[in-house]
Amino acid sequence: MDQKPPLPKTATRKNSPCIRVWCMPEEKKLIDQNAKNVGLSTSTYLRNIGIGIEVKGILDQKAVGDMAKVNADLGRLGGLLKMWLSNDERLAMFNQEQVKASILEALGKIKTAQDELLKTVKRL
Repeated sequence: MDQKPPLPKTATRKNSPCIRVWCMPEEKKLIDQNAKNVGLSTSTYLRNIGIGIEVKGILDQKAVGDMAKVNADLGRLGGLLKMWLSNDERLAMFNQEQVKASILEALGKIKTAQDELLKTVKRL
């Protein structure tokens, strides 16, 4: 009767050695909170830091989403301004003061959106 050799176990984190870290209760709370802030488990957070992987938080992802929204707003406002400036028929319907007021309002909104985008970039 031939006996087959046992198949080698594939290494997984669950069957690999565990590292224990001794810390004070306050330190554990802080580590747990930092892990939660970046959307990781405490184990994954500590492992990533320990092997030199940059911890990227969910706040970074949120900031990128915020910047994309502001960028879309700027595109829409730019399109609106372009439409106002290139459509002579539409401009003829309004007096010069109404056109000027509308353009200044659009420029103000663009400036506000740019400021919002700059704030978001500085947060990163």
